Amino acid sequence: MRIGELAKLSGLAPSRIRFYEASGLINSVERKANGYRDYAPDTLWILEIITGAQGAGFSLEEIRHLLPLNPSGWKHDELLEGLKRKVGEIEVLQKRLAQSRAQLLVAIESIENKPEGMQCADNTQRVLDRLRQEMDVAAEKKSQAMRA
Repeated sequence: MRIGELAKLSGLAPSRIRFYEASGLINSVERKANGYRDYAPDTLWILEIITGAQGAGFSLEEIRHLLPLNPSGWKHDELLEGLKRKVGEIEVLQKRLAQSRAQLLVAIESIENKPEGMQCADNTQRVLDRLRQEMDVAAEKKSQAMRA
């Protein structure tokens, strides 16, 4: 299959396909006498795996280690371990994002409910004090959870 057809079927730009080939994520193909690349039919599902894995947060290097060299060469244990590791990384990121969201909501609420007549500089200190207080409460909750 030529790169144009592969691009159309995969929804990827030909340059992206060539990039994946140059990166070693898809098998290099021989050029025909006319200079066209001729990709194997299984290249399409490999591209789908690559784009799906990238969408799930895997780096190209991580994908390279998990992809089989051929369609029947999946390393089940390594694949499963890599997927579980990524889920763990996502869970840590979700916790961090939840903490960041909570801090931003405290800042927004503190700014929106500034006491009448308070100068901005004074309110800035009030907001910072409130954020520190919230961080101390969160740290104490985390410490209690680790002791339990």
